[in-house]
Amino acid sequence: MPQFPFSQAMTANQLGFNPLAGWQYEYLPWPSNVLLLTRSTTTGNRLTIYSGSETIQERTPVQGGGTAGVTPTEFTTAPVSFQAAAGDRLKLVFDEVLAGTPTIDGVIIVNPMV
Repeated sequence: MPQFPFSQAMTANQLGFNPLAGWQYEYLPWPSNVLLLTRSTTTGNRLTIYSGSETIQERTPVQGGGTAGVTPTEFTTAPVSFQAAAGDRLKLVFDEVLAGTPTIDGVIIVNPMV
């Protein structure tokens, strides 16, 4: 099961950060169950999740209160779970909307359904 942990400090009002850009599994080779955990050090982030042509989650707040550099777990962070088709491009779009400088931490886990 491929997984990709990420941590990124954002600048004030930064838009369109996609941590999955260039990842080996950005385009899924097989149908998958996808699990995503994200957390920010502030409450000023919004996240949109795409899988192929589907919008899974549209510009919703990212859970705040995280510690920079600490990968979130299911014990403390509500997961986003969805199914994605083979060939779908996974895209996460983070926007910073409160003129802060937060750090976003997360992990995406892709479980093949084949």
